[in-house]
Amino acid sequence: MRTPDFEQFLRVLRRDTAPGHLPFYEHIASPGFISTRMGVDARALDWSGRDAWKLYVDFWMGMGFDEVPIEIPPALPLQEHENRTTQVSSGSEAHVVIRTADEFERYPWPEPGAAVSLYPFEYAAACLPEGAKLVAGVCAGPYEWATSLLGVEGLSTAVYEQPELVRAVFDKLGEIHTRALRQIASLEAVGACRQGDDLGFKTSTFLSPEHLRTYVFPIYTRMAQIAHAVNKPFILHSCGNLATVYDDLIDGCGIDAKHSFEDVIMPVTEFKRAYGSRVTPLGGLDVDFICRASEPELRRYVRRVAEICYADGFWALGTGNSLTDYMPVENYLIVLDEGMKL
Repeated sequence: MRTPDFEQFLRVLRRDTAPGHLPFYEHIASPGFISTRMGVDARALDWSGRDAWKLYVDFWMGMGFDEVPIEIPPALPLQEHENRTTQVSSGSEAHVVIRTADEFERYPWPEPGAAVSLYPFEYAAACLPEGAKLVAGVCAGPYEWATSLLGVEGLSTAVYEQPELVRAVFDKLGEIHTRALRQIASLEAVGACRQGDDLGFKTSTFLSPEHLRTYVFPIYTRMAQIAHAVNKPFILHSCGNLATVYDDLIDGCGIDAKHSFEDVIMPVTEFKRAYGSRVTPLGGLDVDFICRASEPELRRYVRRVAEICYADGFWALGTGNSLTDYMPVENYLIVLDEGMKL
């Protein structure tokens, strides 16, 4: 297994000097995937202590990563769903807590400077081997948290019917996210900052580009500026069809790298051709294909994507989304093994 060297990943993000090896990058790994790989039930671990974070760091280092991705959510309580056996997405109306200006005022907003706990970052940092860094941020971005608080339908109608409420919510979320990122970016063990915020579905963004420019992108811009002020790149993970706003994200917000790609929307190879001179694509290998393909097919696939995305050296190998519970660990390890040969 290769020795971690975050400088190689940093070169990919900054697009100035080709790395000495092909770095790997993932947004998250599910507890099920970690459990299968490490032979320990990750769900049963005490994540308030150091031992769990040591296992988490070992998980990434043992696969040849130069960095450890980590994100912690802010303390923003949601409505408990009445049917606890039903799985409800974060944007479901079942969790809605804010529908009116009065509910906004009554909501127990945390102090912005204390909304995100820093101890997980510190515990993970203490476990890093020499040469490795954290790629760190806040779990779920301002758009996702807005849909959790107001609901997807609630937010989608409120931008037209209650714009003052929407402005108040995003102002509060922006303050929470930027204050938290400033604290995270100041940590020596953090080598790059990141934000995950799924803005779209297969054919479009959830909100119109105009509404994203009004409410969401100014927050991204401030977050990128915070990272850049301490000489750290800023990575955006965002699922969905973002074709109408890529120029905003790259030139307006100033992101350094984009993660999350799906072949049925825009293969990472197409993104590389279109935007690769301005921003670094990360990952992009189709999750469904990784789950279903044979070993020879996987190895050919890695080489075919790398032939385009890694031609100039500015790409990191990884999935288009995340390491899921249903992804065969052995298939993913084949992907990494082939990547180490490039």
